[in-house]
Amino acid sequence: MNLRTRLALAFAVVGAVVAALVGLLSYRAASERITAEIDQSLRSVATAVVAGQTQVLESTAAPADGPRRGPRETEPQYVGLTVAADGTASYLGGRRTTLPVPAEAAALASAPAGRTATAEVQQGPDTFRVLATAVGAGRAVLVAVDVSDTDRVLADTARQIAGAGLAVLVAAALAGWLLARQITRRLERLTRVAEEVSGTGELDRAVPVEGRDEVGRLAASFTTMLHRLARARDAQDRLVQDAAHELRTPLTSLRTNASVLRRIAELPPAARDRLVDDLQSETRELSHLVDELVELALSRRSDEGAEPDEPVDLAAVARTAAERVRRRSGREVRVDADGDTTVLGRRQGLERAVGNLLENAVKFDPDGAAPVEVRVGAGGVTVSDRGPGIAAEDAARVFDRFYRADSARGLPGSGLGLSIVRDVAQAHGGTVFARPRAGGGADVGFTVDDARLREPSQRR
Repeated sequence: MNLRTRLALAFAVVGAVVAALVGLLSYRAASERITAEIDQSLRSVATAVVAGQTQVLESTAAPADGPRRGPRETEPQYVGLTVAADGTASYLGGRRTTLPVPAEAAALASAPAGRTATAEVQQGPDTFRVLATAVGAGRAVLVAVDVSDTDRVLADTARQIAGAGLAVLVAAALAGWLLARQITRRLERLTRVAEEVSGTGELDRAVPVEGRDEVGRLAASFTTMLHRLARARDAQDRLVQDAAHELRTPLTSLRTNASVLRRIAELPPAARDRLVDDLQSETRELSHLVDELVELALSRRSDEGAEPDEPVDLAAVARTAAERVRRRSGREVRVDADGDTTVLGRRQGLERAVGNLLENAVKFDPDGAAPVEVRVGAGGVTVSDRGPGIAAEDAARVFDRFYRADSARGLPGSGLGLSIVRDVAQAHGGTVFARPRAGGGADVGFTVDDARLREPSQRR
């Protein structure tokens, strides 16, 4: 059973339950109201009869709707009897009919005066409502009224209520089907797109968004998800292609050296040493490239939301990264923090970005004549070195994946470190920059979005 049918049935069931409850309560209220009025009239007539005013029994019935069984409009409405303790009934007045004496009336004949009892008796096709009143001296007065017309009116009312309930049921089912069609029309469209994406693998699809309700929001979110998946797949394809290109060079060199190893016994000692050094260099480069690819994958996973945002002190992150670089390289790193440097961000990603900036600075400033400087402000981090600097034509591309300037070809690395910095900055709504430093060297760093600053007064 599809969603449209289930919604239509649900509306029909709700409509039927509501109609049944309203009809039942309406019928019960009408029945109780009519019965109360009949009992009130019986009590009035019985009071008059007990007082000796038997002429009230001669009042005639009003014309009744429906098929007539005789001249009912001219017959007396009430029947009056006296009942003895043995159940013998004597006619007092009103409509002449042989009325069965209910057991309650016979019992009241020997009861104290003033007690009453109500019952209904059947006389042929007619139904009578009976009020018996004890008058003492072994007698009771019985006053009855024909309620057949009333029963027919109530029966007609019940049939009308049932018909109205059935109409409500049909209307609710129709309304439910139309509403379900309107709702599921967009869901069916979304389902078709999902099935097409699953079958063809084409992620660059757009789902038409209609309305601002939950279904419209779902369609918008689904479109956004498809676009993000498409971008992620494109980025993955580019990464695989770039990685394959970068891996091809060291692997080719390793294959060449491996083939030379077959003749290692024929090589002079100097050639053997060069071969071993070359093998070690290529394997180190290959290992470093694999490490940076893993780091890049971790960075992208962090950028996609695997790591939650939290308050992060950029100065503390920079000091931790600086201490790590000191241990690895023995270089002096100075950290200068400016005011409150707390931002809302992803700690691991920011630590990775600052560490890559420092390692890049150490790599391009191998002499170590001057310390590497780190300036941390409320909006970002800048790492300064005294290396050869960055050429103008390279400044715009140093953050591209696998890009290496001509001056860096002979240095270790794969060109992924600064690319990771750019990814982290973009994940935090910021930008990256690389520019020449006054007096020689380079300033390389990143910023974060002003909205991530803890204190709005410190936004730049």
